[in-house]
Amino acid sequence: MTKNISIRFARPSDADTILQFIHDLAEYEDLSGEVVATPELLREWIFEKQKAEVLFAELDGTPVGIALFFHNFSTFLGRAGIYLEDLFVKPEYRGMGCGKALLRRLAQITVERGCGRLEWACLDWNQPSIDFYLSLNAQPMKEWTTYRLTGNTLQALAES
Repeated sequence: MTKNISIRFARPSDADTILQFIHDLAEYEDLSGEVVATPELLREWIFEKQKAEVLFAELDGTPVGIALFFHNFSTFLGRAGIYLEDLFVKPEYRGMGCGKALLRRLAQITVERGCGRLEWACLDWNQPSIDFYLSLNAQPMKEWTTYRLTGNTLQALAES
Protein backbone atom coordinates (compact mmCIF):
# COMPACT_ATOMS: atom_id res chain seq x y z
CA MET A 1 0.00 0.00 0.00
CA THR A 2 1.26 3.48 -0.88
CA LYS A 3 1.71 5.72 2.15
CA ASN A 4 1.44 9.08 0.37
CA ILE A 5 -2.31 8.91 -0.25
CA SER A 6 -4.18 12.00 0.83
CA ILE A 7 -7.90 12.71 0.53
CA ARG A 8 -9.29 16.19 -0.02
CA PHE A 9 -12.52 17.86 -1.02
CA ALA A 10 -12.67 19.28 -4.54
CA ARG A 11 -12.74 23.02 -5.14
CA PRO A 12 -14.45 24.93 -7.98
CA SER A 13 -11.09 25.21 -9.72
CA ASP A 14 -11.09 21.37 -9.96
CA ALA A 15 -14.03 21.23 -12.38
CA ASP A 16 -11.86 20.29 -15.38
CA THR A 17 -10.20 17.50 -13.39
CA ILE A 18 -13.57 16.20 -12.18
CA LEU A 19 -14.78 16.12 -15.77
CA GLN A 20 -11.68 14.23 -16.88
CA PHE A 21 -12.38 11.58 -14.24
CA ILE A 22 -16.00 11.39 -15.42
CA HIS A 23 -14.75 10.80 -18.98
CA ASP A 24 -12.29 8.16 -17.74
CA LEU A 25 -15.06 6.37 -15.85
CA ALA A 26 -17.41 6.54 -18.84
CA GLU A 27 -14.71 5.05 -21.05
CA TYR A 28 -14.14 2.22 -18.54
CA GLU A 29 -17.89 1.53 -18.47
CA ASP A 30 -18.13 1.79 -22.30
CA LEU A 31 -20.50 4.77 -21.94
CA SER A 32 -18.36 7.58 -23.36
CA GLY A 33 -21.13 8.76 -25.66
CA GLU A 34 -23.38 9.56 -22.71
CA VAL A 35 -21.23 12.24 -21.07
CA VAL A 36 -22.68 15.70 -21.68
CA ALA A 37 -21.33 17.35 -18.52
CA THR A 38 -19.14 20.43 -18.88
CA PRO A 39 -16.87 22.18 -16.39
CA GLU A 40 -19.45 24.97 -16.20
CA LEU A 41 -22.27 22.55 -15.36
CA LEU A 42 -20.13 20.85 -12.73
CA ARG A 43 -19.21 24.17 -11.11
CA GLU A 44 -22.88 25.19 -11.06
CA TRP A 45 -24.37 21.96 -9.69
CA ILE A 46 -21.57 20.82 -7.39
CA PHE A 47 -20.24 24.09 -6.02
CA GLU A 48 -22.91 26.78 -6.51
CA LYS A 49 -26.08 24.72 -5.99
CA GLN A 50 -24.23 22.29 -3.69
CA LYS A 51 -26.11 19.24 -4.99
CA ALA A 52 -23.09 16.92 -4.80
CA GLU A 53 -19.63 16.75 -3.28
CA VAL A 54 -16.36 15.38 -4.58
CA LEU A 55 -13.39 13.83 -2.83
CA PHE A 56 -10.05 13.33 -4.54
CA ALA A 57 -7.47 10.71 -3.66
CA GLU A 58 -4.06 12.18 -4.35
CA LEU A 59 -0.60 10.70 -4.46
CA ASP A 60 2.07 13.33 -3.90
CA GLY A 61 -0.44 16.05 -4.81
CA THR A 62 -1.64 14.41 -8.06
CA PRO A 63 -5.32 13.38 -8.26
CA VAL A 64 -5.50 9.64 -8.97
CA GLY A 65 -9.03 8.80 -7.76
CA ILE A 66 -12.39 10.40 -7.22
CA ALA A 67 -15.57 9.85 -5.22
CA LEU A 68 -18.64 11.91 -6.14
CA PHE A 69 -21.50 11.69 -3.65
CA PHE A 70 -24.64 13.38 -2.35
CA HIS A 71 -27.19 13.03 0.43
CA ASN A 72 -30.32 10.95 0.09
CA PHE A 73 -32.94 10.21 2.73
CA SER A 74 -34.14 6.99 4.34
CA THR A 75 -37.74 7.18 5.48
CA PHE A 76 -37.27 3.94 7.43
CA LEU A 77 -34.26 5.30 9.33
CA GLY A 78 -35.75 8.79 9.54
CA ARG A 79 -32.48 10.42 8.57
CA ALA A 80 -30.19 11.17 5.68
CA GLY A 81 -27.76 8.80 4.07
CA ILE A 82 -24.98 9.26 1.57
CA TYR A 83 -25.18 7.94 -1.97
CA LEU A 84 -21.88 7.37 -3.76
CA GLU A 85 -22.58 8.14 -7.41
CA ASP A 86 -19.09 7.52 -8.76
CA LEU A 87 -15.92 5.95 -7.41
CA PHE A 88 -13.03 5.75 -9.85
CA VAL A 89 -9.31 5.21 -9.48
CA LYS A 90 -7.05 5.49 -12.52
CA PRO A 91 -6.09 1.96 -13.61
CA GLU A 92 -2.37 2.43 -13.02
CA TYR A 93 -3.05 3.34 -9.36
CA ARG A 94 -5.42 0.50 -8.50
CA GLY A 95 -4.32 -1.88 -5.78
CA MET A 96 -2.44 0.84 -3.89
CA GLY A 97 -5.19 1.61 -1.40
CA CYS A 98 -6.64 4.69 -3.09
CA GLY A 99 -10.17 3.31 -3.48
CA LYS A 100 -10.18 2.05 0.09
CA ALA A 101 -8.91 5.42 1.34
CA LEU A 102 -11.72 7.19 -0.52
CA LEU A 103 -14.35 4.83 0.90
CA ARG A 104 -12.87 5.06 4.39
CA ARG A 105 -13.07 8.87 4.26
CA LEU A 106 -16.60 8.69 2.89
CA ALA A 107 -17.58 6.32 5.71
CA GLN A 108 -16.09 8.80 8.20
CA ILE A 109 -18.10 11.64 6.65
CA THR A 110 -21.25 9.49 6.80
CA VAL A 111 -20.69 8.84 10.52
CA GLU A 112 -19.61 12.43 11.31
CA ARG A 113 -22.78 13.79 9.71
CA GLY A 114 -25.00 11.35 11.59
CA CYS A 115 -26.18 9.67 8.40
CA GLY A 116 -27.74 6.23 8.61
CA ARG A 117 -26.08 4.53 5.68
CA LEU A 118 -23.70 4.71 2.74
CA GLU A 119 -24.96 3.20 -0.51
CA TRP A 120 -23.91 2.87 -4.14
CA ALA A 121 -24.58 0.83 -7.26
CA CYS A 122 -22.17 -1.28 -9.27
CA LEU A 123 -22.53 -2.64 -12.78
CA ASP A 124 -23.22 -6.39 -12.80
CA TRP A 125 -20.25 -7.14 -15.07
CA ASN A 126 -17.70 -5.18 -13.01
CA GLN A 127 -16.32 -8.14 -11.08
CA PRO A 128 -13.11 -6.39 -9.91
CA SER A 129 -15.22 -3.69 -8.22
CA ILE A 130 -17.69 -6.22 -6.85
CA ASP A 131 -14.82 -8.20 -5.33
CA PHE A 132 -13.38 -4.99 -3.85
CA TYR A 133 -16.71 -4.00 -2.28
CA LEU A 134 -17.24 -7.49 -0.88
CA SER A 135 -13.75 -7.36 0.64
CA LEU A 136 -14.98 -4.34 2.65
CA ASN A 137 -18.00 -6.37 3.84
CA ALA A 138 -20.41 -4.26 1.76
CA GLN A 139 -23.68 -6.12 1.18
CA PRO A 140 -25.29 -6.30 -2.27
CA MET A 141 -28.97 -5.37 -2.35
CA LYS A 142 -30.19 -8.28 -4.46
CA GLU A 143 -33.90 -7.63 -3.98
CA TRP A 144 -33.80 -4.13 -5.50
CA THR A 145 -33.81 -3.01 -9.13
CA THR A 146 -32.86 0.52 -10.09
CA TYR A 147 -35.25 2.36 -12.42
CA ARG A 148 -34.48 5.51 -14.37
CA LEU A 149 -36.26 8.17 -16.40
CA THR A 150 -34.16 10.47 -18.59
CA GLY A 151 -34.42 12.55 -21.72
CA ASN A 152 -37.62 12.26 -23.69
CA THR A 153 -39.26 9.75 -21.32
CA LEU A 154 -38.64 12.04 -18.36
CA GLN A 155 -40.00 15.02 -20.30
CA ALA A 156 -43.07 13.04 -21.42
CA LEU A 157 -43.95 12.06 -17.85
CA ALA A 158 -43.41 15.61 -16.62
CA GLU A 159 -45.78 16.90 -19.29
CA SER A 160 -48.44 14.21 -18.85
